[in-house]
Amino acid sequence: MKAFEQQITAAAEDIDELGHVNNAAWVRWIQDVATAHWYALADPAHSDAYIWVVIRHEIDYLRFVLPGETVTARTWVGEAPKGARFDRHMEFTGADGKVRVKAKTTWAIIDKASGRPIRVPPDVVAPFLA
Repeated sequence: MKAFEQQITAAAEDIDELGHVNNAAWVRWIQDVATAHWYALADPAHSDAYIWVVIRHEIDYLRFVLPGETVTARTWVGEAPKGARFDRHMEFTGADGKVRVKAKTTWAIIDKASGRPIRVPPDVVAPFLA
């Protein structure tokens, strides 16, 4: 599987009343990194024709992240799509090498023209499994 990495620094708007990154920020980061991975590897014709939507998030919050702290987000896709669905894995690691958050999300592919889910085409998934 091809992993994709991106650095994220916790900004003031990401911080909750406990002084660390809020759950909603983690969900946003998961979506942002997944989307960046899609656009980095997808054939432009595929990104024009299809869109992915989240249908499930499983998130394990292991350690907190403080304001100004930078984490490395690493994402990769699961082994094989199931119909329209595809699993994506994510880890956010601090500068100390410790995983702060890990997640497994399930996404469904939507054909933009019809607005309906479709079976994941093999040529769409190939760049992510190479």
